[in-house]
Amino acid sequence: MMNVEAIQHVNILRHLITTSGNFPNNALLPLLVYQKALHIEPRSAAKTVKLLFRNNGWGNAWENGIHDYDHYHSTTHEVLGITAGSARVQFGGPSGVALLINTGDVVILPAGVAHKALDVYDDFSCIGAYPAGHNYDMNYGHVDEFEKAMKRIKSLPLPETDPVYGTGGPLISNWLH
Repeated sequence: MMNVEAIQHVNILRHLITTSGNFPNNALLPLLVYQKALHIEPRSAAKTVKLLFRNNGWGNAWENGIHDYDHYHSTTHEVLGITAGSARVQFGGPSGVALLINTGDVVILPAGVAHKALDVYDDFSCIGAYPAGHNYDMNYGHVDEFEKAMKRIKSLPLPETDPVYGTGGPLISNWLH
């Protein structure tokens, strides 16, 4: 049995992050932060969050921190479930928005949105996963990546499920277009 509880009335932060320099970001789909969406037990946090994501159709999971350099993925969207500590993360490249994310928060990044950790606190750790277990690529904002990345991002389908709440989750309504 999973030791994770998803809060049904979660506070959701939305940030629409448009192209900035050589970072495509995503002008159509907002970055979503589900604040305090998860109540997790520290000793089983990684296992239970991976299981929650997998049960909701998001796989290819990993456990780590967030790189301290700008990067983005053009082949898939990404979810980050914060399992320990907190971090100040910049989304959108060097002139993007910096947000403090904490244990229990869930961040859903549309393909193309650059992200990097500015500061980490209290043994920060997160679980990352991808809709339908897609593989991710790594892009760094180099000029020669931009056009190909934009084509891949525009061709991606929307996820079929919310990584926390499944088929009826807020991701679906927030990413309709």
